[in-house]
Amino acid sequence: MTTWIIGDLQGCHASLEALLSEIGFASARDELIFVGDLVNRGPASEGCLRRVRALAEAGSARCVLGNHDLHLLAVAAGLRAPNADDTLDDILAARDRDAMLDWLARQPLVLRCAERDIVAHAGLHPDWDLDTAERCAREVEAELSGVRREAFLKRMYGNEPARWVECRDAEGRQRFTVNVFTRMRFVTRDDHGLRLKAKGSAAHPPEGCVPWFAADHARGHGSRVFFGHWSTLDAVAWPQYGVYGLDTGCIWNGRLTACDPATLALSSVAAAPGDGRAPL
Repeated sequence: MTTWIIGDLQGCHASLEALLSEIGFASARDELIFVGDLVNRGPASEGCLRRVRALAEAGSARCVLGNHDLHLLAVAAGLRAPNADDTLDDILAARDRDAMLDWLARQPLVLRCAERDIVAHAGLHPDWDLDTAERCAREVEAELSGVRREAFLKRMYGNEPARWVECRDAEGRQRFTVNVFTRMRFVTRDDHGLRLKAKGSAAHPPEGCVPWFAADHARGHGSRVFFGHWSTLDAVAWPQYGVYGLDTGCIWNGRLTACDPATLALSSVAAAPGDGRAPL
């Protein structure tokens, strides 16, 4: 069996099918792990969601949640206004939308794909060890998959608390957890505070900040981390930090990339015609 970890789809269904052909994927033999952001901005969000769900239910795929996936759940619940560039209408109008959304809401925020290999949409906070990361993830996942989903989605958004040491109650801890796993790119160098509005290249961080994976790790997690979310990262492999960023900007007319964690081999395809859009 070969495991392939695949970067952000964001509704680029034709590109996904091209990549599966490129890697010679066989559902009876191989496993796919998606780093989140299955939907939104691309032309076929419904197609991507249905395809990944079908693969998962057949036992040949897993995924973690990304910020666009959470946005879909919030919009569907009437708790968040759609953005002008959303491409979620086909999902929201589908007869089986509730089944699709319920499946999505039951997906994890973090996965172990080997004993020390981690998959998360945006990454792991430098102040967390693996047990802390998984404990925080499971707390949020219980809210999303249970009867309290709407109440959780209603309080999920916000940029505070920005530091782990400021998480003094369940609401703050859960919001921080969502922001770490689905939105984080840069943290402040001195106290590892989240800088959620910064989106540039890892080579040019805001003053006083570093990429989350380059921060001094208070409890070094010692794992390889495979993530997405950061199409302007500049490189996929950062072996000095043990991290691999697989969002190669398919939605921005870049490429869709898969990585075999056993060998670290990369395979990618150019965005299929009609999938990509002009960068903002």
